[in-house]
Amino acid sequence: MDPTPASPDDERWMAEALALARQAAEAGEVPVGAVVVHAGRIVGRGHNQPVGSGDPTAHAEIVALREAARTLGNYRLDGCTLYVTIEPCAMCAQAALHARLARVVYGAAEPRTGAAGSVVDLFAQPVLNPHTAVACGVQAEAAAALLRTFFARRRAERRARAEPLREDALRTPDDAFDAVWQRATAWGVSPQASHTRQDLPALDGLRLHWLDLGPSQAALPWVCLHGLLAWWPQWGPWLPARLAAGERCLVPDLIGFGQSDKPKKPAWHTPARHAEILRDWLDALAVDACRVALAPGAEALWPALQTALGLRIRDVLHVPAEGLLPPAAEWMNAPFPDRGHRAGPVALSGAAR
Repeated sequence: MDPTPASPDDERWMAEALALARQAAEAGEVPVGAVVVHAGRIVGRGHNQPVGSGDPTAHAEIVALREAARTLGNYRLDGCTLYVTIEPCAMCAQAALHARLARVVYGAAEPRTGAAGSVVDLFAQPVLNPHTAVACGVQAEAAAALLRTFFARRRAERRARAEPLREDALRTPDDAFDAVWQRATAWGVSPQASHTRQDLPALDGLRLHWLDLGPSQAALPWVCLHGLLAWWPQWGPWLPARLAAGERCLVPDLIGFGQSDKPKKPAWHTPARHAEILRDWLDALAVDACRVALAPGAEALWPALQTALGLRIRDVLHVPAEGLLPPAAEWMNAPFPDRGHRAGPVALSGAAR
């Protein structure tokens, strides 16, 4: 179904549904929210809660419809509109039809289970539906972004469980990074660009995190090295122009920084060891030639990088601080919740002096 022009009222009520979807995400449920509106007021609210309630029917729409029926004292919800952030499944679509809703308005399409046109269209069956109109696409991107972030976090949590943590290292909890992922879309960065691995020889069981952005076939990818008091979001303002030009950008969090594992001992962190890890990482990605972009402070690694990477480096760019996110940004400290997580920044900052 093609997106339908939204009225101001549709935007208003969908914003309420989105707030409920965020509540679902905070509770560990798939982030879908719904409200039922009658005569200009909300009479039913709901968000996904099948896991918490142990009820397979506790989808956002069903919860909202049940509350609306109790509020109005009638299982027939004539004159009501259901706003839901994601296209209803067959169960919820049929419930909406049984309730005789006047309208169903949804945000993002659901290509796997959507029953309003994506997989089937129960609302288009005259024998089932002589009365319910459907509109779609209202705040669709916001609804879809909630789902992407939720499932990216779930994948990251599964990877974390499958990637054991060394006893002499720390790993920042995934929820510490929620704020940056919510803002990263403005830079053309989605959670799908996030990667980790810990099987490289030089890692010795530590987990390395990086972003892989832009076309994989692009020649001479940029290897973007953050400063010694920062991590990958420092590159956020610099990335859009490169991606728009069709360039590939590889943006690692050095071990001890960002979403990578953090050895507790400052002595672990030497420029030579970090350069060795970057060499193994580029080998694993089959990157035989690259350009290196250095944020202020990353110059401390440059002699070791030249030794480790040699002729693989075809160019180097020293990016001024004005083109990057400042280390003082409000969530730049997110990966370093206490002193134990700061061995990398402390050690390498000391080595740079």
